[in-house]
Amino acid sequence: MLPWIQLDSATIPGEDGELRLKRRGSEFSIMLGANELMNSRLSGSEEALATLSWERIKAHPKPKILIGGLGMGFTLRAALAVLPQDARVIVAELVPAVVAWARGPMAEVFKGCLDDPRVHIHQGDVGEAIRAGKAAYDAILLDVDNGPDGLTRKSNDRLYDFAGLRATRDALRPGGVLAVWSSGPDPDFTRRLKDSGFSVDVVNTRASRKRGARHVIWLAAKPAR
Repeated sequence: MLPWIQLDSATIPGEDGELRLKRRGSEFSIMLGANELMNSRLSGSEEALATLSWERIKAHPKPKILIGGLGMGFTLRAALAVLPQDARVIVAELVPAVVAWARGPMAEVFKGCLDDPRVHIHQGDVGEAIRAGKAAYDAILLDVDNGPDGLTRKSNDRLYDFAGLRATRDALRPGGVLAVWSSGPDPDFTRRLKDSGFSVDVVNTRASRKRGARHVIWLAAKPAR
């Protein structure tokens, strides 16, 4: 079996943790300590984050989408595959190296999606982008951690508390949807979403299309009026 080779590492702004990009043949992995955050072989649930969200907003004209976390680009690519040409997609990525990896060693994974004219990269905290937008987005897709618990960055917890959810609700247009990816269930988060005024569906989906661990996606809709 081919060995893993570390290609690069990057610090996380404001945190002690370090991301490591590794490659084994054509397979890529992004690690945080002993935790594998993502693997290029497993993209099913990240793609579902985009496609399930689109199903709920496809009647919206000129949709504007905010994606929190670039990762390996699976959510972005899936969104671009279904969104119309007049859509706009803002990707908020906090770690500059992740964008550099997308254009460099992982270019074969990204397949040029960052060059799509519908895409704008926001270099910064997705929480700031949310708080800056009032009724700005038709969908906000969050895949910045292993779920509603700050693993990579403790300050991510602020996205999922009541104040963060109120800010997200304010940033959505009527009928808009917040979609959150997680490696596992969290009943407390489901209750917070409902108590914050969202109607909530919790969807279980595979890490890959046919196999792998089951992940969780929350689809939280803001009332249409």
